[in-house]
Amino acid sequence: MDLYDAFLSIENKGDIEKLFDELFTPSEKKRLLLRWRLLGMLRRRTPQRKIASELGISLCKITRGAGILRKKDSLLYRILSEGDKDGNSED
Repeated sequence: MDLYDAFLSIENKGDIEKLFDELFTPSEKKRLLLRWRLLGMLRRRTPQRKIASELGISLCKITRGAGILRKKDSLLYRILSEGDKDGNSED
């Protein structure tokens, strides 16, 4: 089984959290969750300088995230948009 299949096989949030705890170091998880938060803020059109200030990250990282969300076929954009509709987007 490859990593993608492993992710697809998980059916509940608790098991995903456990997998992340086992697979990633605390620092890696922190960076991943920070990037997710950044993308959510960009999706809600939070100004980039405000994101930089609130999250303590560079404008370069924010610009990269903004570029991803500008792509018409961006999976992240679609996922975050669906989260907005469901009221489940995290910040």
